[in-house]
Amino acid sequence: MTANQNLNVVPFVSVDHMMRLVLKVGTETFLTELADVIEEDFLRWEQFDKTPRVASHSDEGVIELMPTSDGTLYGFKYVNGHPKNTKEGRQTVTAFGVLSDVGNGYPMLLSEMTILTALRTAAMSAVAAKHLARPNSRTMAIIGNGAQSEFQALAFKAILGVDRLRLYDLDPSATERCARNLSAKGFSITKCASPQEAVEGADIVTTVTADKLNATILSDNMVGPGIHINAVGGDCPGKTELHKDILLRSDIFVEYPPQTRIEGEIQQLDANYPVKELWEVIAGKKQGRDNERAITLFDSVGFAIEDFSALRYVRSKLEETGLFVDLDLLADPDEPRDLYGMLLRCEAKLQAA
Repeated sequence: MTANQNLNVVPFVSVDHMMRLVLKVGTETFLTELADVIEEDFLRWEQFDKTPRVASHSDEGVIELMPTSDGTLYGFKYVNGHPKNTKEGRQTVTAFGVLSDVGNGYPMLLSEMTILTALRTAAMSAVAAKHLARPNSRTMAIIGNGAQSEFQALAFKAILGVDRLRLYDLDPSATERCARNLSAKGFSITKCASPQEAVEGADIVTTVTADKLNATILSDNMVGPGIHINAVGGDCPGKTELHKDILLRSDIFVEYPPQTRIEGEIQQLDANYPVKELWEVIAGKKQGRDNERAITLFDSVGFAIEDFSALRYVRSKLEETGLFVDLDLLADPDEPRDLYGMLLRCEAKLQAA
């Protein structure tokens, strides 16, 4: 990338830039291209540093750092999760991220990641379903019609061809908003009165609720053979969406087991309960769905490599779109060891002005 030649400034992608970038590329194209980059990085999974995210929990929510590196680039995301925020007119989740050069430590990109996280989560969900759902799955139930729901629907449409949605939320206005936002996007939409109604006839069930608690969004009797479950909402200790019995009937696939066992649906299970890592399925090392009647479960909590992929993808779009500004973020004294001299020169300029 040659978006800027000044090594002392850092490209910054603001919320406005990100929205313009998504619209310029096209939302479904953006999701499809981002999914391709995620798959590329999952195919080289073993090259990455991996660690569970560093979390600071409180009674109100969680603040997390999510770092990783492939040895050439380093990336991290700062993200929060505060379900009470919606009552105060704030987002439940906000985020920003940085991509840096491992060779010199200089940041190469600073980006908003509130919108980008929604996009990468949806793209990741669709990547998993591409490898785990039954072929020709066209009907998806979305239980929890908050900020993630439209992105999930559009990713599954773009990547799997899903064109029938069954929507449910405890708040009927959320379902109305989701249906309205997606009304011109090529879906047949059914607004449902209960989770059980939403699941009826669905090939894929996405659970994406926000409350920070152990809930039973899906009970065992609601899950029939052949369904693929995309469990997105359970993403921190003490927050789950599925009844334990569903897990015991399912083939479970995860991103990074040491993190998912702390934060995902499988926190309900014994620490040694067998699960498969999704990267191994994508790489052809492990089998995904093994028969039409199997219940597959992607226990998604979000992992740093996905954010790395998202930042890498956004950076690749900057030169052609120009949708960034340069931030004067890095001190650059004429003599690298003379940092104080910068202050003196600045003082002299101010006095001369």
